[in-house]
Parts: sequence; C-alpha cells; structure tokens
Amino acid sequence: MTTNGTNGANGASKPEQTVQDSWHSALAHNREWATKTAQEQPELFPTLAQGQRPEILWIGCSDSRCPETLMCGLQPGDIFVHRNIANVVNPTDISINSVIEYAVGVLKVKHVVLCGHTMCGGVAAALGNKKLGLIDTWLLPLRALRQANLSTLEKLDPKEAALRLVELNVRRGVQVLKENHAVIDAINERGLEVHGVIYNVGSGVLDEVAIEENDEEKNNRHAAFKTEV
Repeated sequence: MTTNGTNGANGASKPEQTVQDSWHSALAHNREWATKTAQEQPELFPTLAQGQRPEILWIGCSDSRCPETLMCGLQPGDIFVHRNIANVVNPTDISINSVIEYAVGVLKVKHVVLCGHTMCGGVAAALGNKKLGLIDTWLLPLRALRQANLSTLEKLDPKEAALRLVELNVRRGVQVLKENHAVIDAINERGLEVHGVIYNVGSGVLDEVAIEENDEEKNNRHAAFKTEV
C-alpha cells in the first residue's frame, strides 16, 4: 500500500501535486502583473496613489464575462464602475444613485456608459416564469419591460427575444439616467454624454445603441425632472 506520497514498490518518494484554486492563482498572478506593470509603466501606480480622474462612469452587469477595463483596452484609473445583475438602472436604488452622484458631481466624468450584454442570465430569468427568490424583486423592471413589449417578444425566437430585451433594458436605463438630477445638471452645464452599448460575449465586440430623441422629449424631461436648490 502506498502512503504519504511514497511508492510502495520501491520506496521512492513521489512529489505531491497541488492543484491551485482560482483565488490563490489570482493572488500569484497579481504579483506578477504588478511587477510587470511597474516595470513597463513606472509612473502608473505612483500617479494612481495620488487620486483618480476617470473620464468614464461605466454601469454594467455583474456577469464575470464582461470586464469593462479589459474590453475597452484601458488602464486602472480610467473607468469608475458600478455593476449589478442585469445592469438595471432603478431610480430608487440608493447604491447606483450614490455612484452616479459621486462620479458625475465629484469626479466630473465626461461620459456615462450603460452596458448590457448578450447571453444575460438576468434577462433570461425575466423572460421565464420560474420563481427564483429575492432576485425576482430585483428583476421587476425587466419584467415590466417584458410586459410592455410582450406582443413583440412573443413573435421572436428565444435568442432574438433575449437580445431584444437586452436592448430594451439599455434604452430604458439610458432614459432613467438622463432623468437623474446630477446627470441633467452635468449635461446642461458641461456637456456630459450618456451612452448605451451592448457587449457580445461571443465575440468581445461592443456595439453602441442608437438612441435618438427630439427637442420636445428633451424639454419635457427637463421640465419634469430638473430640480433647483
């Protein structure tokens, strides 16, 4: 019988093989990355230690396949990030509103980007009718979009319906963002831009969602949501 890593036939020791889990592997890779980055960009970390001046606020999904800084080819410090399940922009969500107010009002970002993505689990859940628990409450805005567009969605095959709901969610989220008081002020005072995009997890490509609005829509939003001190 072989015990303690020893070969029973000849008594020779076998090296024990350790399988490194993803977290410990990540820690090891972090040291390698930090060393390499410091060598290639010696000013990066000292500059970041002085503070942050990102030009982009990115609101995306928590999905592990959607790494905003990596997909955009940017560096640490370039993007201020908020992520949640299915990139829902809820006007009563304290977390996302706190992020928006800080990024727009304090950091003075130039762009707010709302990113949906293909193969979204939250969208798939909202298109189904299985009771899932607490997340059902979080997905209510998506179900409301499903209800409002039910006739259109039911005519599509499941893959097309999912992509359509992803787009509808981005469009609705951009609308909610533009109704935020901090965003309204920044658009008027310094030309802040709000964008909607969809990330294809199967190709790595970002596509911007064309969202047009006329002057009447802009004026109505301003009249309804613009607030003063």
